[in-house]
Amino acid sequence: MNARMPPILLLTLLSLWLAASYGLRFALMEDSRWIGLCVDEALRWECQLRAGLGLMIHFRILAWCALIPALVGFFLPGRAGRWLGLLALILGIPALVLYTATLAVFALVIAGLRLVRET
Repeated sequence: MNARMPPILLLTLLSLWLAASYGLRFALMEDSRWIGLCVDEALRWECQLRAGLGLMIHFRILAWCALIPALVGFFLPGRAGRWLGLLALILGIPALVLYTATLAVFALVIAGLRLVRET
């Protein structure tokens, strides 16, 4: 197996995760047909998901859930720090896409720095 395969695989999976996050944003959160539909039928699962995501965006839950493991992982040595950095990347990408860019940028930068560090 090639030594470059895990970073390439990681970048591919993170790119797919970014595309899925943008799909969620533009298909569910910004599509104007959901506004009228969710006013009439608020109990649909799509409307419940949209409302839940709206609350998560409002309270910056995804961004905080990405920033905390990024900060902890930055100071932890070894595999634990790398896994927390990866978790922060996974949580930080949707936070960045879903309107909480201020905190998510810091989480992604710190997580990225942790992942490229040797120890």
